[in-house]
Amino acid sequence: MYEMMPLPYLYNALEPDIETEIVDIHYNKHHKNYMNNLNEALSRSNSMNKHTLEEIPNHIEDYPLPDRGDILYNAGGVLNHDLYWNSMSENKSNPKGNLLNKINIQYGNFENFRKDFIDRAKHLVGSGYTFLVTNNRGDLTIVNMINQETPLSYNLIPLFNIDLWEHAYYLQYKNDRNSYIENFWNKANFDYANKKYDEIVNKR
Repeated sequence: MYEMMPLPYLYNALEPDIETEIVDIHYNKHHKNYMNNLNEALSRSNSMNKHTLEEIPNHIEDYPLPDRGDILYNAGGVLNHDLYWNSMSENKSNPKGNLLNKINIQYGNFENFRKDFIDRAKHLVGSGYTFLVTNNRGDLTIVNMINQETPLSYNLIPLFNIDLWEHAYYLQYKNDRNSYIENFWNKANFDYANKKYDEIVNKR
């Protein structure tokens, strides 16, 4: 049985940009619901512990066909939320080292990258996420994915994301999603992305 990733900070750590109530409901209701549904689907199909959580999207054919949709959708929901919480902190941080060097090569500088990411996020239609991803060669791409699709299904490694489902912002921002996207950057944290990208670069 898979277990929830502990929230990396207190519920009020992202104030005022993301209110305490939103973090509480988002983590303890929405995120937890994906985890519960995933474990239920795996238990129902007698498929628990076949793979690590991160391996599920690329091994979905190992699970019974009738349960694959539920397993993939809910695994994506867990993985995408895990990354979302790791993409923020009360202590804002920017890319550094290998990741910053690659951003400078591909986008010119961090500010150009940030503007591109924001623009891509504002153009996502419906519910989903905007991701910074890399491939095994270390090339960076900003991609939008709908619902609970995970980049892992496309052999891409997610480094950083923003959740654009309404439950991530609506209690505070109502229908002003653009303000949520802009304010998200006041708490954006690249510590996880820096570490993950270093792992990929060092494997080459």
